[in-house]
Order: sequence, then C-alpha cells, then structure tokens
Amino acid sequence: MNTLPGPLNDNPRLDLWVSFPEAGKVAVNTGRVELGQGVLTAMAQIAADELDVAMTRVTVRSGATDHMPNEGYTAGSQSIQFGGLAMGQACADVRALFLDSAAKVLGCSADELSVRDGKFLRNGAATGQDYWTLAGAVDLAVNASGQAKRKAAADLTFVGRSSARTDLPAKLFGEPVFIHDMRLAGMKHARVVRQPNRAATIGTIDVDAIRRAAKGPISFVRSGDFLAIVGDDEHAVELAGAAAVNHVTWEHVETPTPLQQEANWLLQRPVVDRLLGSPEPVDAQGKQRFEATYSRGYLAHASISPSCGLAEFRDGHLTVWTHCQGVFPLRGALARMLKLEAKAITVHHVQGSGCYGHNGADDAAADAAVIALQMPGTPIRVRWRREEEFIHEPKSPAMLVKVRALVDAAGKPADWTAEIWSGNHNGRPGGGNALLAGYALPDQEPFPQAGEVPEAVGGGATRNADPLYDIADKRIIHHMVTETPVRVSALRGLGAMPNVFALECAIDELAERAGVDPVAYRLSIVSDPRARAVIEHVAAMAKWQANAPGGDGRGRGIAFARYKNRAAYSAVVVDLEVDDEIRLRHVWCATDAGLAVNPDGAINQLEGGIIQSASWVLKEQVRLDNGPASLDWDSYPVLKFSEVPEIAVALINPTQSDMPLGVGEATAGPTAAAIGNAVSHALGSRIRDLPLTRERIMTSLLK
Repeated sequence: MNTLPGPLNDNPRLDLWVSFPEAGKVAVNTGRVELGQGVLTAMAQIAADELDVAMTRVTVRSGATDHMPNEGYTAGSQSIQFGGLAMGQACADVRALFLDSAAKVLGCSADELSVRDGKFLRNGAATGQDYWTLAGAVDLAVNASGQAKRKAAADLTFVGRSSARTDLPAKLFGEPVFIHDMRLAGMKHARVVRQPNRAATIGTIDVDAIRRAAKGPISFVRSGDFLAIVGDDEHAVELAGAAAVNHVTWEHVETPTPLQQEANWLLQRPVVDRLLGSPEPVDAQGKQRFEATYSRGYLAHASISPSCGLAEFRDGHLTVWTHCQGVFPLRGALARMLKLEAKAITVHHVQGSGCYGHNGADDAAADAAVIALQMPGTPIRVRWRREEEFIHEPKSPAMLVKVRALVDAAGKPADWTAEIWSGNHNGRPGGGNALLAGYALPDQEPFPQAGEVPEAVGGGATRNADPLYDIADKRIIHHMVTETPVRVSALRGLGAMPNVFALECAIDELAERAGVDPVAYRLSIVSDPRARAVIEHVAAMAKWQANAPGGDGRGRGIAFARYKNRAAYSAVVVDLEVDDEIRLRHVWCATDAGLAVNPDGAINQLEGGIIQSASWVLKEQVRLDNGPASLDWDSYPVLKFSEVPEIAVALINPTQSDMPLGVGEATAGPTAAAIGNAVSHALGSRIRDLPLTRERIMTSLLK
C-alpha cells in the first residue's frame, strides 16, 4: 500500500496541484507561501523535474483559498520537507496518468514512452503528442494514487542545483509585488483605534478633535468597541489615527501592574505542568551533579514594514489580501469572527516584508475585513503604524530553562533534565478566535485557552529541549505559563533557540569541567553519524584548535543541533571579540539538509538564520514598563548591516540522502549557543541570560 505524503493525503485531488492552462504552460499550486525563503523557486524546480518540462514553462501559484491545496501554515521548516514531497508526488502521478493516456493514443506500452520538455517520445522518437495535446483527455479531478515512482536524485535535472530565484527580478526592479503596494479601484485607507486591554469599552469619542487633527475628510466605522477611521487620503487617516489615541476614552481599563524585565519573573506565574519522559531520579547514585539556569526575554518580530491587509465585501462575498503565513486558518478564523460561511470568504496571500512567525499580518487583514463588511463594495486597506506593531503584535514568549545533569566518572552526562518555563507559542488563528479585532466586536464567542504546539509536530516551548546526545535517561519538565504580560505566539523556531542555547552552553560547561576540548567532548557523546559529520566538518572549516587558551577578549565557540531532532543537522563555530561589547568576526556553518532542492536558496536561509539569531543574542529584548515600551528601532535595536560578520556555509550530505530535510530554522539555536560559548571562552566567565548586553558583560567582568 502506498502512503501519500501528508499534504497530498489531506488534499488528494490532482487538479488542486497541477494544470495545463495553455499550450506550452504548466501551472502548479502550493499551499505554501513565499516569505523570502525562495520556496516558490524550489517548488518550480521540483515540478519541472517530475513532469520533465523546462522550468520556464512552470508557473507556481500559491496561497489562495480557492482551488488550491490547504497546507495550513508555512512554518517550521516544513515547506520542502513535507510540501515539496507532496508536490513531487502529485507531479509524478500526473506524469504517469499522461503516459498511460499517450500509450493508449499511440497503441503502445507506457514503458516505451519517455518525456522530454513536455513532449512524449516513443523509444526516443517524436510522437507528435505532448501534455497539451492530451490535456483534454486526461481527467485530473481524481485522487493521487501514490503509485508513480518519483525520480532518484541522480536522475534529477533541476533539483539539487542552484537556481535563480523566480521572485527576485520583480522586487529588484520595483514592480508592485508587496501587499503594501497594492491599490484597488475605489480603495479607502483605514486605521483602527485599539483597546487598551481586552475588556475595555469605549467611553467617549471626541470626533471634532480627531477631524481637526486629520486635516482632511475622514469618516468613522464602529461595531461594538471596534472603532476605525476611514478616508481617501492615507495621510489624513494616519494623522487622525495617531491623534485618536488621545481623544478616545475607555472604560473598564485594567490597572497596569509592574512588569519584571527578567525571565526569572516567570517562576512566580501560574503554570500548567507536564512531564515528558521518566521521573527525575531522587538521588545522584554516586554521580556528580550539574545545574545551571539560562534565560531569554520577550522578542518582537521586528518586521521591516508594519503589517498591512486589504479586504472587499461585494455581493455577499468577502475577499481578503494578506501577507500572513496561513490563508486557510485565517479564513476559518474570519468566518467564526464575522459569522460568515467559509465558502463566502476568499483569502489571497500577497508577499510582505517577511516575519517567520505570527506577527500582525492576520490581525491587519481582520481589521480590513471588519471595516469592509460595514462598507460593502468599497475596498479597504489597513496599514498598522510602527508603534502599533510593536505594542500589539504577538511576541515570542520569554523563556527560562534549568538544565540538570548527573555526570559519570568520565565526566559524561548519564541523566539529563530540562525544566522549562514559557508562555504559549501557539496563538495563531485557526484554533479559536485569536484575532485582535475579535476582542472588540460584539457577540463574540469566548476566547478559548490555546494548547501548546503538539510534540508530534515538534513542540513549542519544548522544541529541541531533548538532547540528541547519547544520554541514558532524559526528560523534559514543561511549565506552561498561563498568564503573560504581553500577547505571545509563534516566532521563528519557537522554543528551539533558547533550548539549544541552554543545552549547548551546558554541554560546553560540562566539557570544561571534564577538562576536554568542546569539539572532542561532543564527539565522545554522540553516535549519530550525520551529527558527527557536521561537527567535524565545521571544526575543519574553522581550523578549530583543541583546548585553545581563552580569557583574553578573543573567543571561539561551537554548538550543534538537529532542528526538532527530525530536520536538518547544523553545527556552527563563532569567532568574536569582547570588551565592553561583543563584535562578531567570523561564523562558520556546516549543515546536512539531506537533498537540497536549491542549494543557493538553502544557504540563503542558513545565513539568514545566523544573522537573525545573532541579533536576538546580542541586542533584542522587548522592554516592559506597564506594557511594551519598545516602540521603535531606538528602543528595540536590531543588528546593523555593519555588524554582520563574515559567514561561510557548507552544505554536506554524507549519506547522499534523496530526502530533503527542513532547513530554514536550523541555524538559529546553534548560532545562539556558539556565541554564548565564544563569549565565555573570551571572558573566562559564563553569561547565561540573553541578550548579551553591555551591562551583563560588565557584570561578568567584575565577578
């Protein structure tokens, strides 16, 4: 029995995936969306190979709820690992159906036929038949069988070779490809006046003062405690939206409580506990104990451009344009919030500036949808202000991780516990009414308590908390913090970065206690050959010197992880300098991503993960002062272009696997831990709390 890849099993109709719209052209559909990771280029490579057509013939359509496969969210490095496999199998099945049809037309066996750039050959000779001459006779409104054999890596033409990104030319030459550039006929601009808290209700509205601030015609749209300002001139609407903060009063405003900046505050919050693995041993059984606590504060998505959404309600049908990561889950959430049938809503993905997580994109789309329903026939565009983005978008939860280990006589861990405190990483729309506008609208269903991301898909706060090393007994104790001072949800890698930071810094500390070089120590406790290969390869790239002396302000550090313990393997070495601040000099990375569909694209993703992780580690933390106090780039600094180090990335595949592994999030955790380990090497003391600020460096130096 053939098992269809997950997304194809969920969406088995082949016409959802492939069509031949006109002579010489192939259209393939994917539920995955382009977030800057090059996924549409990779999908074109996969389709071109499995259909045996030139890439120039392939158009990839993505992210629309009408007649496309529902693949949920584009997240978690799953686009190629799962979506790409589904695309490849769908195309292989389509190719097989056309070969059978051609064989009937030609009166021969399908084994005598081959395909070259869409044309069917019989024993190498032209037959006059191609996909387009047969398209009318082949019914693709059938379910995939999974019986068509996919090509081996050795037989691929496009996959496994770097290909120019299909989405870049339009962006580079200024075509209006981003949602912020969209203009619809008769479109009006809008800004929403936000509740100070979920239960707040509108008291008074000084309409005249807001109109004076606008310096142009505006109107108001209200539904319950949802209030929006609408107009033809975006500048006037922007001025009115900014002024409305001071000219709308609210009732039932919650009294702010002092917020602790440090993650230790999590230890005093209400939690829901669970144990993954066997109970922790009561005594040390003659072994030495190791214990250390690591933390990371709240992070913002800090997208280059604020969130934006467009919507139009015409003839009873709502059309929404959004840069969110899951058009089908958003459609479901909108249907519940607006009390519409899902079939009465179409959601289109349009590219934004990227976010890799749950930022304000879904909420901006919902804002536009609410207003559009009040103004039928008028397209509505909502763009958030920068400060609105920083205040109201979901944050990545602060996390605190306590690592405990029992160490044997050889200095190796025999028992391992990761105890984690974290808010929920699963606030995306889809599981309930998680849209910001829904808190203000009347007659809404109660907001359900969202569960954490299941372990079956990698977990949320527990992601990568389980060491891949050879440790006899391991467990995770997860304390899900149920009350957080800011709205929290998914950000790139979820809990993987802080967990790998804790895990790999602890491994370095154990190596130091054992008097063993960090590279040699890791190799002594890991038997997975692919893990060993990336560690050895990156050490060779960086010309790692065993037991190199440190403590002089110059340091090197190494770290390793396999993302989710099921995706790409990645090892990172960082070279840096420290005085009153940290300067990254060089980063080396070796990654085993299995079959890399577009090697250049994969390297881009790994480099991007390194840079973003470095920014998190060195600079980023949401400031809290009775609510988010990070409102701009001064109060929430990110890594500058001038601070990006030289980066060298190598893709290795020691097993020559034909299976791709998820690569996008693989470097975030190892980079964070490698920086932490390099700083420890440079200073001769360990900083266990992120970000590694000047204050924390100075405190460490004064110990």
